Order: sequence, then C-alpha cells, then structure tokens
Amino acid sequence: MSKIMHAGRSLLELLLLIALGLVPVVSGLLVMVFQLETKLAENANISVQEAVFSVDQALDRMHETALQALPFAGKPCNDVIGKLQDQVAGRSMVRSLSLVKGNQAYCSTTSDSLTDLSALALSGRQVELAYGAGAATNKLLVNFYLGGNDNGVIVTAYAMQLRNELDAFQDGLTLLLEFGDRYIWSHGDSRDRQRPSQSEFTANAHSVKYGYEVKGGYAQGYTAREARQSMLQILPSLMLVGIVTGSIVYLTLFRARVGRRGTAANHA
Repeated sequence: MSKIMHAGRSLLELLLLIALGLVPVVSGLLVMVFQLETKLAENANISVQEAVFSVDQALDRMHETALQALPFAGKPCNDVIGKLQDQVAGRSMVRSLSLVKGNQAYCSTTSDSLTDLSALALSGRQVELAYGAGAATNKLLVNFYLGGNDNGVIVTAYAMQLRNELDAFQDGLTLLLEFGDRYIWSHGDSRDRQRPSQSEFTANAHSVKYGYEVKGGYAQGYTAREARQSMLQILPSLMLVGIVTGSIVYLTLFRARVGRRGTAANHA
C-alpha cells in the first residue's frame, strides 16, 4: 500500500513539475500573441493616416500644376497649346493637360477623349481614376480637375504616382486607395477580378481635401504566420525558463522530502 501511495505521490509531483514548467511557456506565448495583435492593429491605424498624408501631397502637386495652367483656360486652343505642352514637358509626373470651358473639355495635349474629360467636369468630383485610351489602355490614370470662373483645367497623370506612395509602406499591410467605385493598390487596381484580402485588423482613413478613402488591412492568415514565426524565435528561451522553473520546484520538493525523512528518523 505504501508503494502505491509513494508512486501516486511521485506521479503528482511529476505532473506538478510539468505544469509549473509550462506556465512561463504558455504565459510567454500569450503575451507574445497579445503584443503582436496590438502592434498590427496600431500599425494599420497609423499607416492609413500616413498614406492619406502622402497621397494628399501627391495630389497637391497636381493641384499646383493645375493652378499654373488655369489662366490658359477659356482661351483658343491654338494660342495656348504650345505653352501647355511646355508645362507637361517640365513635369515628369504629368501625362497631359486639358482645358475646360463651360464644363466642356475643348483642348488637350494628348488625343484623350474630350467627352470623358468633360464628364469629370460635370460630375462635381475633383479627382478620379480613369482608364487610358488607345495605346494607354493598360494604364490606370489619375484625372485632377480644377475649375474657376466657368473655366477649368484637368491634369492627368499615371496612377503609378499614387501607387508609389502606397509602396512606401512595405510592412505586410495591404493599402487600398479608393476613389468611388475604382481603386488602386500596390499590385493591381479595380480592373482585377478580385480585391486584395484585407480581412485582418482593417482600418480606414478619409481624405478631407480630396474625398478618397484609404483602406488598410492584413491578408487572411497573416497574423497566424507572423505568430508562428515569432513563436519559433522565442520558444527556445521560454522552454529554458520552463526547465529552470521546473528544476527549482523539483529541488524544493526534494529538499522538503529529505527534511521529512530526517525528521521521521529522529522521531524513530
């Protein structure tokens, strides 16, 4: 009977050692996951705000170009087309300049559809994503409209300018820049069959200046992959702490057992 009790007590001590050794491992992993999730959520919120700031700056440059060309709006195309072409040549980010009079585009430095450009002037929007025509059909464009005194200017640039702003955030977060029903992201745009996955730690930010939205989020499964990678990095250290903890408890139990035996021998 004493052997059974001794075996049972030994088993309980072993289970206790295992449980106590696992405490720092489990608690360490839980803290790691909590810190990772907090970091990802914070990064998503900060990044969408910073992306709005960066894209606003890019659109500000288009606004400055439009301001310089606005005095030509309303004048005969033949009189000002040379000056418009000079402005386009002097700004690498600008693809074309178009003049608007009475909400109708009538002069452009390229052969783009004046009807499509007029639609922007009539829409009341300031910025839109547009699909290129002719040789540029595979290009996504950005049209920026600036009006004044029944005249206006439309500045057209390749959307790559905006994509470059999004590419600056290379930390696993997927940022999507949305103008109405059209959007662009680092590896595609609204002509793709499927939007990019942003299901984890999603965050949104709105541009007060230009009315677009920046949507950020991590792809499905990203958090799990990051957690596994972090786990592999810290697990050896946590295991070592668990072994040390178990060893300390074992030595404590061993000394207590020896002390009880010594006391029992003295009484005997």
